[in-house]
Amino acid sequence: MSYAEEREQNIARNRAILDGLGINPLRPKWEPKENLKKVAAKKRKSPLPESDELEEPPKKAPRIADDNNEPGGTRRSSRLAGKTVDYKQEQDRGVPEPITFKRSQKLKVGQVKSKRTYDPHMYGHIPDVEVGTWWATREDCSNASVHGPWVSGIAPGPDGAYSIALSGGYDDDVDEGYAFTFTGSGGRDLRGTKTAPKNLRTAPQSSHQSFEDRNNAALQRSVDTQKPVRVIRGFKGKARSKYAPSEGYRYDGLYFVKKAWIEKGLNKGGFLVCKFAFMRMPGQEDIPVNDGGDDESDE
Repeated sequence: MSYAEEREQNIARNRAILDGLGINPLRPKWEPKENLKKVAAKKRKSPLPESDELEEPPKKAPRIADDNNEPGGTRRSSRLAGKTVDYKQEQDRGVPEPITFKRSQKLKVGQVKSKRTYDPHMYGHIPDVEVGTWWATREDCSNASVHGPWVSGIAPGPDGAYSIALSGGYDDDVDEGYAFTFTGSGGRDLRGTKTAPKNLRTAPQSSHQSFEDRNNAALQRSVDTQKPVRVIRGFKGKARSKYAPSEGYRYDGLYFVKKAWIEKGLNKGGFLVCKFAFMRMPGQEDIPVNDGGDDESDE
């Protein structure tokens, strides 16, 4: 069987699983077009109101005359009037630290630059973040506490996953907006090679995935606890789903993980992968559709 034939077979099987979840009642009669709710930029302070009358600038404090000052000598501060100060004495302030050293100590990989208002390690919606809110980068999503990891697609928790990032995924995953299939993590050597030392997320599958992986285990627990999982959709999925944003990342609300299983993955080695079926929680704002995505769900 060719790769394309196997892919179509897997897609058909995944669609059948999603249809079995009964998602039709969740679909709106009319799907809204994409209108990104971008996070508002911080407003600048408005200038002071203009006055018709010109105010005089504040007057400077008069300089105190000092008979001890020689012409062309060191300028003395009025605050030190009457005091004896040796300006020529060398002051030892120590060896300054290089700027690059200070910058390297600020952040570690995965840490956020700005202080979060809320802890991302919570289940359900993040306060003050509406469904449909859009961000330009994964870092912005992390700063908003919607999805903490910058790279990983799964944020694990003790009672299930807190959130996931749906961005492209595997070739046989199906995204129908109100339900989708999601492939787990692991099974790839992300250390890279000498010629490509940082081939993150691009390495081929080289081993089996399992539910022993902490991320996959968290999603498996979500099936049992039915704790809602926050979902952000990324622009990388727009080629295969009309529900992906045309740019950036969008918060699409809460989903339940309804099923978890292991199957042969779409890879040359025939390695196993962990699969999950998500279904959207009812009563949320409708998911907008993009204009440029290739909608495979209508095939």
